[in-house]
Amino acid sequence: MMRKSEKNFMSDNKKNRNWSIYSILFLISFGIVFSCNQTENVKSIFEKENLVAWCIVPFDSKNRSPDERAMMLNELGITSIAWDWRSKHLPLFEYEIEILRKSNIELKSVWFYVNASSENVIDNECEMILQSLEKTKTQTDLWVSFPESFFEGLSEEEKIKKGASTIGYINNRARKMNCTISLYNHGGWFGTPENMVKIIKAMNSTEIGLVYNFHHAHSQSTNFEKNINLMLPYLTTVNLNGMRKNGPKILPLGDGNMELEMMKTLKDSGFSGSIGILGHKDDEDVKISLQKNLDGMKKLLEQMGDESTLKSYN
Repeated sequence: MMRKSEKNFMSDNKKNRNWSIYSILFLISFGIVFSCNQTENVKSIFEKENLVAWCIVPFDSKNRSPDERAMMLNELGITSIAWDWRSKHLPLFEYEIEILRKSNIELKSVWFYVNASSENVIDNECEMILQSLEKTKTQTDLWVSFPESFFEGLSEEEKIKKGASTIGYINNRARKMNCTISLYNHGGWFGTPENMVKIIKAMNSTEIGLVYNFHHAHSQSTNFEKNINLMLPYLTTVNLNGMRKNGPKILPLGDGNMELEMMKTLKDSGFSGSIGILGHKDDEDVKISLQKNLDGMKKLLEQMGDESTLKSYN
């Protein structure tokens, strides 16, 4: 016959086991809910608020002023711009910065093209950019690129050394103003992902980023996944474009037959930076160019089945 103390002991054990089971079930259910909430809070890289308008200053048949450009971006619901330019735009750069601030548009980056013919490391136009950024206390990212002639006649080792030295100088100038720099693939030797990464590694730097452009990468499209994985530790922005293997170079999103799979690959890679959409057509109103890309993005998101992200465009 079981003693009373033994009965109580077994009863307590049973209660403890029940509580343990309830606790485990509660924690599991809480974890599932927490996990779902976390997933819901993770925004897609293709959300509209993550878009950057690129190649919209010189590429505009309307030749908009800074005020008109900011108004256009507000009308399209685009909140960030990468500022490209020609010589005629530089005198108004400081004014444009002021207008962008008043219009709540982020100056995400500025085009910074190193002129191979300049006797100095950077030419007068790039100096004007640095002076304007410093004067206006603007913190942004410089998108640095080189013409093919910059590396002409050099061995592979010499190209890497010259690139690293020049980029190091620009980076030091930028850091003094709390700006950053990212290497920009613009074709040629420097525009190859392997070579941009080699330069960064030669600098032994964790400060330098990379910008990758679909429209400068048609010849690299078959190795897209490999290239993205190679650049991923440094990648800050990817500028999209409609893609067909043999061109044309500039095509609205959704009009190509390759960009959908490339965008899926980019998303699956874990990339978490910004997404650029292009103007880049001399003979077209840039508002129309951007709208075509916004419409194309919606089309591609539908094909991807990404209804959540699609809602950000409504």
